[in-house]
Amino acid sequence: MIINIYTDGAAKGNPGRGGYGAILETADKKHRKELYKGFKVTTNNRMELLAVIVALETLKSTSEVVVWSDSKYVVDSVEKGWVYGWEKKAFAGRTNSDLWKRFLEIYRKHHVKLRWIRGHSGHPENERADELAVMGANSKDLIIDEGYEKNKK
Repeated sequence: MIINIYTDGAAKGNPGRGGYGAILETADKKHRKELYKGFKVTTNNRMELLAVIVALETLKSTSEVVVWSDSKYVVDSVEKGWVYGWEKKAFAGRTNSDLWKRFLEIYRKHHVKLRWIRGHSGHPENERADELAVMGANSKDLIIDEGYEKNKK
């Protein structure tokens, strides 16, 4: 069975408070799970990518997945093959290398297709993923984005 994942990231300032949101839903719509979390200081791109990572990590077994994201950063990096070139060069000089390494590890455990969807275009799941990401960014129990803090310049 195919699992559809809808993701979004948000940052209040870039960098600033941020959050991710993700919806996991079986193709038959019988099962659905929503995820979100907020961070004290991070970037929008980190949250876009982390939403995909956390959603894939939530899956309990190898799955066929379609990830719907409004992030060209995430979708193009994979679909155009850029991330594999970065990996060959050990992510030298690459932003968010900690997350890209984590992404590739979980991505390779599943059968994943990434699809771009225009943000804020009225698509219900994309709008909900955005709401979740904003909820994360606005939450009171923000955590530290260790990867961002470690690598910020």
